Amino acid sequence: MEHDSLERRISGRKAKDIFEQIRKVGTVSKIDLLDKSGLTGSTLTRTLEELTAQGLILEAGFGESTGGRRPILYTINPNYAYVFGLDISRMYSKLMLFDLQMNKLESKTWVMTESLSPDVLFDEIVLTAQKMMSGRGISSNKVLGMGVGAVGPVDRASGTILEPLYFPSEGWNQVHVTDVLGQRLGFPVLLDNGANTALIGESWSDRGRDYRHLLYIHVGVGLRSAMMTNGQVVYGAVDMEGAVGQMIIQTDGTRLWDEGNFGAWESYASIHALERQAQRRLKQGRDSLLLRLEPDPEKITFAHLGQALRENDPLTVELFTQAATYFGIGLSNLLNILHPEKVILGGALIGSHPGFFHTATRVAIQRTYYYPKYQVVFSQGSLGEDALATGAAIMVINKLTGV
Repeated sequence: MEHDSLERRISGRKAKDIFEQIRKVGTVSKIDLLDKSGLTGSTLTRTLEELTAQGLILEAGFGESTGGRRPILYTINPNYAYVFGLDISRMYSKLMLFDLQMNKLESKTWVMTESLSPDVLFDEIVLTAQKMMSGRGISSNKVLGMGVGAVGPVDRASGTILEPLYFPSEGWNQVHVTDVLGQRLGFPVLLDNGANTALIGESWSDRGRDYRHLLYIHVGVGLRSAMMTNGQVVYGAVDMEGAVGQMIIQTDGTRLWDEGNFGAWESYASIHALERQAQRRLKQGRDSLLLRLEPDPEKITFAHLGQALRENDPLTVELFTQAATYFGIGLSNLLNILHPEKVILGGALIGSHPGFFHTATRVAIQRTYYYPKYQVVFSQGSLGEDALATGAAIMVINKLTGV
């Protein structure tokens, strides 16, 4: 499906800018738009009339009077169109349906198992999307498109997931996501890596703050990163969101799965690293609640660790604290290099226990040069596990104005 059709829905830079201003604020008066846009009154009036006639915006009543007539308020028409956001990750995948105001309407999650190959998952996605549409009486021409945030590396131009690591199922190499889903669904499909879409989502949810430099780290099966400056995602020469996990923090250290760098960051601060450490300690003879949950050390999983952590099992608390400390060390390296204003930490490991976030950020600050002169805000975000799919949907709406 052609993506430039999205940009043609709103004609002219003035109209795109006004639509974007209304979208960013939510509900805004004509007076405020006049102040912010720099347009003449007649040009603004004509632009608002065009957007209203197209059904993109609605008059939302009147604002408070400042002495004269009460100003007209404008808002985005939520029912002008709808958009899907899809998160393809190693542990879970999630499909979400939104209206144009980014109100969440429907959601479906799949646990990624050995049987969930691309073909099987795509069949499920297409069927679920069609059910969501038919259940709400939404025709395909009312859907702007589907944004996909996937485990990288990806080729955004061709819409392909390239050679990701650690998927439970076979077949995830060279997967042409946008072609397959676009042809079957009948509307545009856009692809970016999941760290980027998560950052797009979190930035949008916090858009009133106007942070200029944002860093996002996703801590799960692996480590994934994204950076945003002045509202725009920073793209490198190649898409390698998972490369941050290969930052070396111990030169003579171990490595995961016998590949990648020795002493890499993700070898000490990731779900697989935690599972491996737990298995090693139990084989050494350490006592733990984990053995009562699963007697065979080699079968210990992150789910077991999460349960033991909730019950304050000493060994498990020790392992999580150790992983959080290593994560904080790597994070301090990024702070010293990139100097973001705000760091958003997401993913299953961050959300597993409040102590992980607090330990990691404390360790990072202790090793950050120029602190406290250089101030940084740490956040777990506001979208949680919805961040990737939400940002993927926003990515599609952004195409309306060329953001």
